[in-house]
Amino acid sequence: MPDEQGHPEPAEMELGKVLSALADPLRRRVVRELAAGPDGEARTCSSFALPVSKATVTHHFRTLREAGLICQVDRGNSRKATLRRADIEQRFPGLLALLVAEGARGDSQA
Repeated sequence: MPDEQGHPEPAEMELGKVLSALADPLRRRVVRELAAGPDGEARTCSSFALPVSKATVTHHFRTLREAGLICQVDRGNSRKATLRRADIEQRFPGLLALLVAEGARGDSQA
């Protein structure tokens, strides 16, 4: 059962939800940037400079959180997002490497 912020337990991470979340190029970009960074790096939503409205940014991060790809924690008047690297690797081995490779090749649309 997801916690009070909507983070599912690793065993509850569903492939369909993860793939649906990653189907959007902007959400894939967020996960790719976090995956390429140092483990445990926490970034604000605005640090990704997504070319969409604030409401749409909120929607994208909620989708990533509910799929189990990121963990979001309130930090004062902002939220910081951290990639759930270990949980993703445990549940879907190799997925992050594919996303990082996609970005390196320039295959993505965002």
